[in-house]
Amino acid sequence: MYGIILAGGSGSRLWPLSRELYPKQLLNLISDKSLLQSTFERLTNCMQKDEILSITNTKHSANVRMQLAQLTENPKVLSEPVSKNTAPAIALATKYIMQETGEDPVILVVPSDHLIQDKEHFLSTVKKGEKLAEEGYIVTFGIKPNYPETGYGYINTLKPLDIGFKVKEFVEKPNLETAEKYLKAGTYYWNSGIFMFKASTMLAEIEKNAPEIAKIAQNVDFTKSSDIPFVEFDKMPSISIDYAVMEKSDKIALVALESDWNDLGSWQSIYDVSKKDEHNNVFIGHVIDEGSKNSFVYASSKLVTTIGLEDTVIVETEDAILACKKDRTQDVKHIYETLKKQNDDTHLIHKTVYRPWGFYTVIAQGNGFLSKIIHVNSGQKLSVQSHNHRSEHWVVLTGTAKVVLEANERILSPGHSVDIPVKAIHSLQNPYKEDLEIIEVQKGDILAEDDIIRYEDIYGRV
Repeated sequence: MYGIILAGGSGSRLWPLSRELYPKQLLNLISDKSLLQSTFERLTNCMQKDEILSITNTKHSANVRMQLAQLTENPKVLSEPVSKNTAPAIALATKYIMQETGEDPVILVVPSDHLIQDKEHFLSTVKKGEKLAEEGYIVTFGIKPNYPETGYGYINTLKPLDIGFKVKEFVEKPNLETAEKYLKAGTYYWNSGIFMFKASTMLAEIEKNAPEIAKIAQNVDFTKSSDIPFVEFDKMPSISIDYAVMEKSDKIALVALESDWNDLGSWQSIYDVSKKDEHNNVFIGHVIDEGSKNSFVYASSKLVTTIGLEDTVIVETEDAILACKKDRTQDVKHIYETLKKQNDDTHLIHKTVYRPWGFYTVIAQGNGFLSKIIHVNSGQKLSVQSHNHRSEHWVVLTGTAKVVLEANERILSPGHSVDIPVKAIHSLQNPYKEDLEIIEVQKGDILAEDDIIRYEDIYGRV
């Protein structure tokens, strides 16, 4: 058995903690591991580490590789040049596995951002699904609903099979009245977004039901390179696997997921799975409260004080605060979309941004300047690069910096500085045991993260 982890989502409903360039699957929301790392570890109960393939988009690939490298050597990661939803991703990831193995294995596809803590029951459910997949079914894993949820898609089932059920139809997220009817009918399940199939079965159904995807995928040869070519992938339609295949195929079966499951799709979901105090509150971070009930408060960087809240969500980050009623957390995505339309970077990045070599924090920004504290982990180095629109001034705070500027090497200790002119080729390295921190001051008319021309990079970003 092989696994595909879908790791390309944006997690807009968990703003302001989740951002486009650092979405929820990369966050430590429930434990000391990210949701992505927890997903990877869950799959290792079903298969070997080298049988797990993650697919993400280019803007997340470095962080995905970095997190998975903490769990396994040489993690397998495919990077989509652009986001095209789940059908193209699954088509190419399936083809990659077939070409790499030379076999026709059963493949388990899982989102990277769900919470499943009961690993034993998850494994037993997967084993049931594997039998159906071997028989030529595309298996979807459904959640038996226990209340009329309006935030999930539903799957309606037909007659039972020896294991599971034949699927009658997939239906969109319903209104409350319709959800209550689904619950009463007893034949409907929540759509978990988890699938299982033989590789050949899925590729055949894609060819039958989404020929435009199949035709383009045929031109991609992973025996020569693991890179997804931009020219071919850009031609792909943007469509989910549900719309492209699952709703059209007559080979769909459902197995009820026996373990716990939560898609952590809103702050309400985070509240539901978190440990509560005697007043049904969840407080994370530095929070002081007086008399609140049934509320959720997340303090990321500051002290948050609350008095007499009821059924309220507050989430604080370095540069944004969310406050809403607990039953309106699904609407956070509207705030996210508004920020995006207004070209407000608050939807895109945090003040602290993680990179494979460490992280940086924006500390001040104004007309023609931007300043950061850059933290470079021991043994790491930034890419050899230049900038067309900005100069930089570096001052070492702690540690020792190895700076290469136009082929000239300098070693800088705390208090020493260096100027990086516009278009000068340079690199910052920390080959020493102690972590390195510098202040960087950028000056220029355009101060954007994409003003980077990379010449060499140990993290494969050239």
